[in-house]
Amino acid sequence: QVQLVESGGGLVQAGGSLRLSCAASGYGFSRYGMAWFRQAPGKERDFVTAISWSGAATDYADSVKGRFTISRDNAENTLYLQMNSLKPEDTAVYYCVRATSMYSPLSRSSGEYNFWGQGTQVTVSS
Repeated sequence: QVQLVESGGGLVQAGGSLRLSCAASGYGFSRYGMAWFRQAPGKERDFVTAISWSGAATDYADSVKGRFTISRDNAENTLYLQMNSLKPEDTAVYYCVRATSMYSPLSRSSGEYNFWGQGTQVTVSS
């Protein structure tokens, strides 16, 4: 069965950095695009960044471009999110998600992803 387990969240001061990891199992990791979404209390889940099945293509929300970097290690079945220059508005639960279709193009739509991890909390203090 598909399993996505996020880790690496925590409390950090504004301007600090965190690196999130997502350990994937139960499917052919290298055949699927992956993404990170986030959700703050009382708000919708928002797209953060996506990466293609091979890692050759990436996409970032304007709010995180230049600060966050998505990457993947297909040999280790692991997705990463390096977050630098963190801001209080980055505070949210961060979710690792898998694309519904193999080898699909990059997408910012939550409807294109059908497996979600449990989430990891990121809190940025001012």
